[in-house]
Amino acid sequence: MKKLIVLFIVFILNGLCVFAHDSGAEFLPRQIGVVESVEYEDIDANTDYPQVRQRAIVKLLNTESKGGEIGVVNMITGNPQYDINLKKGMKIIIHSEDSDGGIVNSVEDVQRSGVLVFLSLIFCALLIYVGKKKGLYSLVSIILTCVLIFYALTPMILHGIHPVLATVIVCLVSTALTMYLVGGFNKKSTSATIGCTLSIIFAGLLSYLTVKLAYLTGFAGENVMFLYTAHPELNFIGILISAMILATLGAVMDVAMSIASTINEIYSVDNTKTVKELFKSGMNVGRDIIGTMANTLILVYIGGSLPLLLLANNIDLYKFINLNQVVTEIASALIGSCAIVICVPLTAIVASNLVRLTHEEPFE
Repeated sequence: MKKLIVLFIVFILNGLCVFAHDSGAEFLPRQIGVVESVEYEDIDANTDYPQVRQRAIVKLLNTESKGGEIGVVNMITGNPQYDINLKKGMKIIIHSEDSDGGIVNSVEDVQRSGVLVFLSLIFCALLIYVGKKKGLYSLVSIILTCVLIFYALTPMILHGIHPVLATVIVCLVSTALTMYLVGGFNKKSTSATIGCTLSIIFAGLLSYLTVKLAYLTGFAGENVMFLYTAHPELNFIGILISAMILATLGAVMDVAMSIASTINEIYSVDNTKTVKELFKSGMNVGRDIIGTMANTLILVYIGGSLPLLLLANNIDLYKFINLNQVVTEIASALIGSCAIVICVPLTAIVASNLVRLTHEEPFE
């Protein structure tokens, strides 16, 4: 049975990743360099903000001409969202393109990937040190989930598959991979997988209903507008629903495994307990989990929307609450919280019944 499950998961994963190949994708040329020196030049542009041109000498780091130096022109316009103030020693991404006057080198962005690598190493070290074997399995499941999102979900949507269908498939595969890797091939993991799956389906239905009733457009941020410019053919309402579903996945998996593990331990200590007693015990533990997990999810959305909250001081509160972007954020947080709450009884029902199906050791 275990081999069949493994083969099924691998088959699904391989099938999904077929969509990852996009032969039509083209990337603009870019180079990495470190700023050696910077000179400033004021520009009279007749604007409200003073504009400055930076002329920098950059030492190349990752091209055939590694160690060579090029000149880069960078404009500071007074817009903090787009301005990059070059400083000596800063690593930057350079974009080069041909123009009538020759090749022009401009600053694409600051190279920040080094910080991400540093944080990732700290996270991996802590996860493995504290979690031991389970931590290692958790790390593997995280990597597989990221692979599914970047190399399966994204290409599936871009190739025309309905975003909600693609998201549900990826969530189901991710759930099975995570549960069986972390919990092992047993009834505990099966119960958690079923409970999580049912909760995700519930979140999907609730998201669809919310989007329809609130007349949400799917255009709730600048990134969506950039995507629309590149791919206007996509289903943006479907993408919004998919984002709501995907945002609930991690928290729901946590709750489902916690409830299934609790019922497993209770039955291990006393295997005379009835299904009703096991369900009641699971619900008692679940009520404690609900408060903290729902609070965590709400705070995540509030933290990500703090600029919007600050903006509320300058806008009529009633108008603010009805803004498309505000309703989208609040709805996402509430839908995720609803999925967490419904996950507790669903998983408790499945786990308490599944453990009593046989007279074998619990969830082995």
